[in-house]
Amino acid sequence: MSKIDHSLFSADAHALEHNFGQCPQCNNPLEIKHSKSGPFIGCSGYPQCEFSKPLHDNQTALLKTLEGVQCPECSSDLAIKKGRFGMFIGCTHFPSCHYISAIKQKEDTQVTCPKCEKGQLTARTNKYGKQFFACNHYPQCRYVLNFKPIDEACPNCGWSVLIEKKGQICCPQPSCGFKKEHIS
Repeated sequence: MSKIDHSLFSADAHALEHNFGQCPQCNNPLEIKHSKSGPFIGCSGYPQCEFSKPLHDNQTALLKTLEGVQCPECSSDLAIKKGRFGMFIGCTHFPSCHYISAIKQKEDTQVTCPKCEKGQLTARTNKYGKQFFACNHYPQCRYVLNFKPIDEACPNCGWSVLIEKKGQICCPQPSCGFKKEHIS
């Protein structure tokens, strides 16, 4: 007599398949598909039907409705919401209205962008919480600094902005190399 229960090894051919429902566009079964950016749920009728959705829906939680504060696009109430990138202000009539606004206002440094010479460098935060400074004319201008800009021209190369880095004033141009001690 064997100590192994062989009935555990006899599974139905479809035991590992999950039922993700039917495609809302063509009624074919939905299945897990893979791409270079990771797994997702897609229609089994691809390429005739291109329906897809994320494997894990990133739900947005409504934290507080802002009574009396109206959406500038549809006049519904706005609400404080929490999504995958943090808190934001959004319309309560989502998905019919897509209005969103940042809770934290971007800090304007009053430093003119040295690349396009039209915009201002503005403090922003990436999705990991690290601060950087970018031109407010993005996406037309993609100038970015990782350190706080100073509205002063470089005495060596003439670049119109210097940066404050590790207690020093430096030129952001890699070919320049200008540095001086920061005195506050």
